[in-house]
Amino acid sequence: MTRYFEVTDRDCAARIGRLMLDKRIRTPAILNSELLVKHQGSIIDCGCVWDRGGSPERSADPGKLLILPHRSLPPHAPPEIVNRPAQPLSPASQLSGHDGAVGEVIHPAQADIPGGRDLYVIGAAALFENQARALVDAVLRLKNNTLPDTAVYAPALATPENLAVLIYLGIDLVDDTACTIRGYQDLYLTREGTRSIDRLREFPCSCAVCTGVGIPEELRSLPRSERAGLLADHNTTRLSEELSTVRECIRDGILREYVEKQCRSQPYLTAVLRLLDSEHTYLEERTPTVRKSVLVANTAESQNRVEVTRFAERVLSRFTPPDADTDTLVILPCSAKKPYSLSQSHARFFDALKGYRQQIHEIILTSPLGVVPRELETVYPAAHYDIAVTGEWSLDETAWVASCLRTYLAKHAYKNVIAHVSGGFFDVCRMVERDLGIEIVYSAAATGSLLSNDSLAMLRESVAGIVSSQSRERSRRSPLATVRAIADYQFGLGVGEQLIPDRARVKSGKSGFRIFADREQIASSTRYGTIAPTLAGAANMPPDIYRVEIDDFLPKGSILAPGVVSADPQIRPMDEMIVCGSMAFGVERAMMSGREMVESSRGVAVDPRAVKGE
Repeated sequence: MTRYFEVTDRDCAARIGRLMLDKRIRTPAILNSELLVKHQGSIIDCGCVWDRGGSPERSADPGKLLILPHRSLPPHAPPEIVNRPAQPLSPASQLSGHDGAVGEVIHPAQADIPGGRDLYVIGAAALFENQARALVDAVLRLKNNTLPDTAVYAPALATPENLAVLIYLGIDLVDDTACTIRGYQDLYLTREGTRSIDRLREFPCSCAVCTGVGIPEELRSLPRSERAGLLADHNTTRLSEELSTVRECIRDGILREYVEKQCRSQPYLTAVLRLLDSEHTYLEERTPTVRKSVLVANTAESQNRVEVTRFAERVLSRFTPPDADTDTLVILPCSAKKPYSLSQSHARFFDALKGYRQQIHEIILTSPLGVVPRELETVYPAAHYDIAVTGEWSLDETAWVASCLRTYLAKHAYKNVIAHVSGGFFDVCRMVERDLGIEIVYSAAATGSLLSNDSLAMLRESVAGIVSSQSRERSRRSPLATVRAIADYQFGLGVGEQLIPDRARVKSGKSGFRIFADREQIASSTRYGTIAPTLAGAANMPPDIYRVEIDDFLPKGSILAPGVVSADPQIRPMDEMIVCGSMAFGVERAMMSGREMVESSRGVAVDPRAVKGE
């Protein structure tokens, strides 16, 4: 655990934090490579063990972070050399002369990663450019085998076009080395890519260098050393501007959308994102369950992001249709307006189904989320996403939504399935119908839209022909079914019935709903469509899930990580959860994952909503 690094903001694996040295460094940060080598910054690189030009002992100021002497080895060095102790200057021998923060260079193939460091440096990182698999493997191996509150530094790799992807991977520190080298290679960097100064006709930038020089022709006419210096200044300026953009994206929770756009500048960056998505566990643990921003799905990679796959997985594992004796399913298309119930199209569907909606179950098909049960249409991200609509479905979209529907129908054996769909939705249903060997009734007219009078009449007739007159006499479906379904989605299958007893009542209003039992409020809705239990409701929750045990104190504000004794490992950032201890019981919102709460030595772990003394 570290005394020197603290994370303050998170967006998936990307983080904003601070290194608390003699001069506080806000991360993600760009280090000045010249200061590193000259031992003049807050972070001092002691260099290679084979280079005795500088003595790290002279720089052992406790206010500095000391990167211990290391060996410069290529990524594919033989394992027996990589894992051989660095003699005569082993890292351990340097710790005795330094009482401050410590960093260590870790080779990608190194067998054992030492603990107790404040910073880990990815060895040979510069050679991972255009090597997507090697880069992802190196970063994830390091991150998965070190504590979550330690910083990661990738030297000599960052450029304006790859910075967002590097930070999304989980890298906290980069430097200006690559930008400076490109300057001496007559290369002009932008966030869109690299241009040779020989082929540039005008500057697409208004930095001091570009406005001062005027036109590329004048820059080309300068002496080589002067030209290289100016290009290096421009490149590092663009890198700094990109860092500010990325930081803002992290704060706003939209870094994923920015990365999906930015990775298009290089094929290997797109490959990095796809490989990272395939390592689902790494991102899922670090991704919040809700966001304040709308999820924008503009690319093929959007359907692989954690928010989408997590929603699809929870629908399949945590959702059960509310009435066991409801054996008729109606499949409907999504709408641009969210929640779907507020759209004009779904209002027309409701009119067509009037008198029958209590005897059927409704699901909505949508890309990229797959299957959205009506009960979960207000839950993030079902009511908080936007997509590009063209009317044409890609093969990947069709295959993904079909896989979600196929798995859902295989799990829930409805006797009757009616699909009021067209276009890509129709193709999905036909594919699933064939794969499962079931019969689906299609209620849309062959010509005209789903909202035409003929189509809506066919929808009503299809349902009326299946639902018996006797079943139409059943009482109105209780709103408890919906709030219990939301609770199951949030906390696990079966939790809804424990949290919300049969005697409970749901009171709805413009700002959401509140749930009462015996005149005592037990839960309310959040802005994300989820449920926030009260202290009374938390007492009904199972004792072994979504709980954090704290030390012997009564919280007066935010709970810091050192105060956490244990935490449910399934807790994710922004989850509603319960805090308990010998002196306190409360309902809170998680600011970090359960694992991070336990393993971190700094940072806010829990944001309290209500706490009482025990």
